[in-house]
Amino acid sequence: MSNSQYLPDARYAQTPGPEPYGAGGAYVDLHEAETLAYGVYVAPGEYDDHRAGYDDPYGHGYDAVNGPVYADAANGPVYGDPTTRPEYPEHPEHPEYEDTYRPAYEAPVPPPPPPPPPSSPHVTLRLGEPPLPRQAVPAPETPTLVGRAARRRRARYAERPESTMRRLLPQALVVAFLAGGTTAFVAEDKAVELTVDGKPRTLHTFADDVTELLAEEGVRVGEHDLVAPAPDADLTSGDEIEVHYGRPVRLTLDGRRREVWTTARTVEGALRQLGVRAEGAYLSIARSQYIGRQGLALDVRTERALTVMADGRARTIRTNAATVREAVEEAGITLHGQDTTSVAPGSFPRDGQTITVLRITGGKEVRDEPIAFDVHRTADPSLFKGTEVVERAGRPGLRRITYSLRTVNGVRQKPKRIRTEVVREPRPQLVKVGTKPLPASVRGADGLDWQSLAACESGGRPRAVDPSGTYGGLYQFDTRTWQSLGGSGRPQDAPAAEQTFRAKKLYVSRGASPWPHCGTRLHG
Repeated sequence: MSNSQYLPDARYAQTPGPEPYGAGGAYVDLHEAETLAYGVYVAPGEYDDHRAGYDDPYGHGYDAVNGPVYADAANGPVYGDPTTRPEYPEHPEHPEYEDTYRPAYEAPVPPPPPPPPPSSPHVTLRLGEPPLPRQAVPAPETPTLVGRAARRRRARYAERPESTMRRLLPQALVVAFLAGGTTAFVAEDKAVELTVDGKPRTLHTFADDVTELLAEEGVRVGEHDLVAPAPDADLTSGDEIEVHYGRPVRLTLDGRRREVWTTARTVEGALRQLGVRAEGAYLSIARSQYIGRQGLALDVRTERALTVMADGRARTIRTNAATVREAVEEAGITLHGQDTTSVAPGSFPRDGQTITVLRITGGKEVRDEPIAFDVHRTADPSLFKGTEVVERAGRPGLRRITYSLRTVNGVRQKPKRIRTEVVREPRPQLVKVGTKPLPASVRGADGLDWQSLAACESGGRPRAVDPSGTYGGLYQFDTRTWQSLGGSGRPQDAPAAEQTFRAKKLYVSRGASPWPHCGTRLHG
């Protein structure tokens, strides 16, 4: 606490006589006295060294009057013995003021509590209380000493031999415990080197095997990771443990895609680990590319030997081309127009494959082809059985077809139909079919030689037609006569029995006159 701040008063003037604060020595102004930081620990000897150059005229006086300073549980430190301390009158005109002075070297303390009530006979100082640590067991309260009394008390405690023994005994126990545990510590401690993905570090561990060491270091491994030595291998000092993380690679090798895992950290190392021949190969990524743990996609085309046949000559090349077309171009062969190859130009060329270049020339040809018409037949009861009459003649349609004509390496190929177009639709033919039964005979004409007459007129052919187209059938009817006899259509379209029946009717009505040259054959 700093010096009290009071205004000058006659009762405190420098007058000879007994000193109310102690015996002996000249009076010293309290405002010029050095301030001690009460409540702050000062190591023994520091204050004495600091005061060595000063003459303290009140040293004996304070000790004689006040004695040591005790700590009051409620009010803090109290100077002197409360039972022997003399009473001092209070100044009626100058009440106590709160001490606001604090040197720069004092540690910050909470603001002091309000001054004690006037009836209290003690002058107290409140010590600063540091905050309690969280969930710590509170230490037992002990009297706190400050000033010269504290230094004398510490000196008296230092002279007691039991305090020295009490201080050395715990140290001796700790040393004995550490000496006993050091042997076990040295025996179980192992110095090993752990390399994780190429990053080495030296460790001291008590782990018994590799699995326990990895768990201690927080290194998690999966089914595609490589650990050497094996995870269940025992650990000894000096061991070297390596962990290589697995990395997924989507590898497309010569056109075939697959998913693989590798512990290599570069593309070159992955190819070596997977057994892929990289000499002369095409790589979609640089060989030195680092492979992260997330993996990457890699396209590899190895070098292959191909034979290209073109224009009567064979060429053998080594290439890492991606398509047959690229390989043919590398062989120095150019494809023109419709030229192609024996295998698909966009396919992947295989090692040892022979590719033939096809020189193609050709054009187009258009042909018209007829479309046959359908025949629709309907029953007609007015016609004798076996008689068919065409009611409407059919008309064929017309189809136009486009063909592709090719010549491959000088050989003409079979035309290939590439387009079909119907120019005219066909018209169906309508035919009437007789269902009327034929008569058994014609009176007056059954005994005649009708076969000889037919042989003379038409050569015995029912569908015979004369050169002029006017007469037809076995008996060479003209159309008008035929229809007057009950026939329909043309006579040559009717069956032979109906033609004979119509000829007999004609003979009954007109005799042999319709056949002037052959009528005599009827009578033999």
